[in-house]
Amino acid sequence: MKAIEFKVLQELLAESAPTQRELAEAVGVSLGAVNKALGALRDGGLVSGMTVTEEGRAALEPYRVDNAIIMAAGLSSRFAPISYERPKGVLKVRGEVLIERQIRQLQEAGIGDITVVVGYKKEEFFYLEDKMGVRVVVNDEYASRNNNSTLRKVQDRLGNTYICSSDDYFTENPFEPFVYAGYYASEFAEGETEEYCMEVQGRDRRIVEVRRSGNRDAWTMLGHVYWDRAFSQAFVALLDRIYDDPETAPKLWEDIYAEHIGELPPLVLRPYDKGIIWEFDSLDELREFDPDFIDNVDSSIMDNICDVLGCAKGAIRSIAPIKQGLTNLSFRFDVDGKTYVYRHPGAGTDEIINRESETFSQDVARRLGIDDTFIHEDAVEGWKISAFIDGCEPFDYHNDDHLRRSMEIARRLHGCGEASPWDFDVYQKAVEIVAMLKTRPFEDFDELAAMAAELYEDVCADGVEPCLCHNDFYEPNFLVRGDEMHLIDWEYSAMSDYASDLGTFVCCSDYDIDDALRAFRFYFGREPTPEEARHCLAYVGISAYYWFVWALYKDDSGEPVGEWLYLWYRAAKKFGRVAVDLYRAA
Repeated sequence: MKAIEFKVLQELLAESAPTQRELAEAVGVSLGAVNKALGALRDGGLVSGMTVTEEGRAALEPYRVDNAIIMAAGLSSRFAPISYERPKGVLKVRGEVLIERQIRQLQEAGIGDITVVVGYKKEEFFYLEDKMGVRVVVNDEYASRNNNSTLRKVQDRLGNTYICSSDDYFTENPFEPFVYAGYYASEFAEGETEEYCMEVQGRDRRIVEVRRSGNRDAWTMLGHVYWDRAFSQAFVALLDRIYDDPETAPKLWEDIYAEHIGELPPLVLRPYDKGIIWEFDSLDELREFDPDFIDNVDSSIMDNICDVLGCAKGAIRSIAPIKQGLTNLSFRFDVDGKTYVYRHPGAGTDEIINRESETFSQDVARRLGIDDTFIHEDAVEGWKISAFIDGCEPFDYHNDDHLRRSMEIARRLHGCGEASPWDFDVYQKAVEIVAMLKTRPFEDFDELAAMAAELYEDVCADGVEPCLCHNDFYEPNFLVRGDEMHLIDWEYSAMSDYASDLGTFVCCSDYDIDDALRAFRFYFGREPTPEEARHCLAYVGISAYYWFVWALYKDDSGEPVGEWLYLWYRAAKKFGRVAVDLYRAA
């Protein structure tokens, strides 16, 4: 069946075009083209007069939509801060919950078999089974993989299938009970765009290339997708073949499609007028679409900002996530021309971080002039507001001025005489974390743990008095701007051995033994004694062991920290062995 014949048959079945002229307008072709298509359909027995016959209905069946998959597993980190508290799909926009509106539109088009794949804050979606009659499937890989894992989870359900995102908003219902060919919805973008864009060929707008950057005046990938059975079968086979390749995990399914477009059955571009499909990548974008959203949204984060800064929700502008940080979710925002940072505690941090201790140390650091960015922290819930320092340069471990100033901050902190009610013994904390681990994936884990225990006995025997320490003393936590240097993020701060800070500083760098000893000279302002040098080197090994098991714990919590895991493993072994030899030789 030709595409125009399919469209005419579909319109006649919907009884939306009682005359040939209205049928031509609905299909978007000339009256002559409609007459020709009607003639072919009548000759084939698919249409009698202007009525679809039983044969015509049967001819449409291969094009019937089987089902819909709604992807709702991701964090949507660009939609900070609202997505930190609730998945974007369950937000209410213009009086309707986003995913509920989309489910209703699918159902109104005759599509009753709908599966919602969830992951992040999955419990927020469970009610949809009873309320909307959909199936909910949990994707437990959502934190470690991109949306290719969502499609893998439901690959047995992929046929003539709509693939949708839970947070899309359609001003007009785009769904149909019958679809001629697989397609990607699209809107034309004038000027530069950061969206994925498509190059097409032929009258049917067959997609031949997907470009991921450098696009302008192009057709964007925007909104829903429809996979026909041929495409679904081929994509599932492709995903089976490449799923376990490490480079596949972080890819969107669109990335996989773009890389293998020549191997897959064609999809076509389906154009939509501007204003029909909405994807809200940021809170500011949604605010433009629904000006009442901010005032009505239920968000404790927004309430916290308003309480501390004395502003209205509508004054919070220019929100942008900050990706750096291994523990928390953070974003920057503007209020009345000033820029701030909000820190939201990450998953699993309540079990390993004492927020009261952090708040105490933050107050000390502000008084000492070590961290002038600090504004407010909630000692119970752990959220924090700080001033944003613009124009900072990266901290450089191999810059003598940076190294000198960081060690001066360490000495000022360690010598301040402030006694915190809390302590942080980096080795004992490591032991506590090991007890919480689900697995021990390294063959030499026990050997590493034994070396850390041996070193701990040695440093304890040195009899060093504890002092107030930062205990997360490494590159991302230094803000450098001109002559200013601020030490931020005091989550692990408490009374500790001074060398705990030096150990963390070194184990998070690319330093070798000589580099570490050079840093110690900057700290002491002189050549360290042999006893001081071995004590500090031992703490590099102990600190590296702590951060290594901390990284294993983050893996267990579904928040892998990437290459840091291996960095700390190597540092624990390298510095630990040197320190053990020095203590044994003494």
